[in-house]
Amino acid sequence: MHIRFTKMQGAGNDFVVLDETQGRLGLSTAQYRFLADRHFGVGADQILSVRPSPAPGLDFEYVIHNADGGEVEHCGNGARCFVRYVNDKGLTDKTTVRVKVQRGEIELRMNPDGRVTVNMGAPVFDWALVPFNPMGLISDQVNGWPVFDLVLGELGIARVGVVSMGNPHAVQRVDSVDSFPVLAQGPLIENHPAFPKRVNAGFMQIVSRHQIKLRVFERGTGETLACGTGACAAVVAGIRQGWLDALVDVQTRGGVLTIEWAGQPDSPVWMTGPATSVFEGSIDVPDHL
Repeated sequence: MHIRFTKMQGAGNDFVVLDETQGRLGLSTAQYRFLADRHFGVGADQILSVRPSPAPGLDFEYVIHNADGGEVEHCGNGARCFVRYVNDKGLTDKTTVRVKVQRGEIELRMNPDGRVTVNMGAPVFDWALVPFNPMGLISDQVNGWPVFDLVLGELGIARVGVVSMGNPHAVQRVDSVDSFPVLAQGPLIENHPAFPKRVNAGFMQIVSRHQIKLRVFERGTGETLACGTGACAAVVAGIRQGWLDALVDVQTRGGVLTIEWAGQPDSPVWMTGPATSVFEGSIDVPDHL
């Protein structure tokens, strides 16, 4: 199968974007995995598929596959690349669009400065919806919000706040993201049995009430240069525990994302950051892998 693609990145989180507005490509899990492979395919953290509106009041549908080929619920950096893509390709002339994602709808806005703002929706704290099973875990309260101790064998205990931003996140505070053993702890947290669908592991260093540094080990991908939903989850966790104010700059290894949350459970989280096209091309994807 010969397909065209656009390579994009948002704060270093990179994507292969596919236009399926004229028809589905029908790719298999193995074919998504091939596209994401940095040696044999194009190379990306995730594959983004642009599909036509599935219902009145929506402009597009947006489908995300991780580098391991599995479909996932949400990706903030990908959402910003999505709205830049549909504008650059002339698929819409709107600066604000509404799109369907796996678990609902999101609103995306192009800003005059070239950055993109995404309404990421309200955070989810219902453990069944995250999903998260705290049974058997030691827990505590920080500023009235529950945190949980994940036992990681020889690597000790990770005390995490748990939240979903359309996908599950476990966020812990660390003294230094540069020296912390992210690559050792990340897979253990990702696959901890308390998370039946695995989890994204966030490692947050608080610089001030308006600034944090963040590394995220993403499920199905590994550590990425930036994670939009991870940045939202970290800020939400920091605000809930009383460490952060409502507007926070998140310094990732790929760039800065600005996150804003009013602190009420039903308040949406707003994320603003860059979205850039890198190159376009075409590739032959094997029919059988």
